[in-house]
Amino acid sequence: MSEDGGDAQTDPSVAGEPTVVERAVPDRDSWLPSWLVAHPLYAGWAWTGFWAGLIVLDEVLDVAGWSWYLLVVAAALPTLISTVMLLHATPRSRLRAVDATVLGHFFVRFMALVAAFIVWCASVVMSASISTTVQSVVGDSEKEVTALGFNLMVAAVPLVLSILWMAFIVRCAWFLRRLRGWRQVPVGTRVPKKFLRKRPRLKRVVVGLAHPGLLLVAGLGTSLLALFTNAVELTLNVLG
Repeated sequence: MSEDGGDAQTDPSVAGEPTVVERAVPDRDSWLPSWLVAHPLYAGWAWTGFWAGLIVLDEVLDVAGWSWYLLVVAAALPTLISTVMLLHATPRSRLRAVDATVLGHFFVRFMALVAAFIVWCASVVMSASISTTVQSVVGDSEKEVTALGFNLMVAAVPLVLSILWMAFIVRCAWFLRRLRGWRQVPVGTRVPKKFLRKRPRLKRVVVGLAHPGLLLVAGLGTSLLALFTNAVELTLNVLG
């Protein structure tokens, strides 16, 4: 009892009572540089710019015909890995367009049909043009026509893969825009709270790199750059 009649509060450590000391949990992401954690998007832009410069340098030096594949993948690798991690951990129900109007629903479907019709028309025109070109180059030899046709198919594979890759990038960027917005460090997002909950530093880097604009530039922009500097030239060489 204290002098004023109240119970005296004593420090357990002073009174000899054992105390429970909380052990500090080691940070598994302490290896991440502080500047990367603070500005992940800026780091992503610098990385993309570096590899885009190498794509241009590869075209100037004419290193190898297939090297642009590696350069494009390297340019998009950080943001692509972050995007895959984030989208894999996000259930589709979080991106359900509950506020979409009926008009918007039908308009999107209408535009998809228009785009499909344009692609179909382009394929018909290209098929007719390729057929005429093959006939004029090799004449009426069925064997040579077949051989050149297969060569054209092989040459078209990089173009087709590039188009599918770019469609994948655009689709992922669309979902990222709805999931985390355009800010480097988003405040109000639909990112699941359980995503890397125990690793806040890594989560900040992943969410920062999974940026729709960065993904479009790193994946779509570098693909178009490499496509127009290498793949088209490869197809023209086969035709020649």
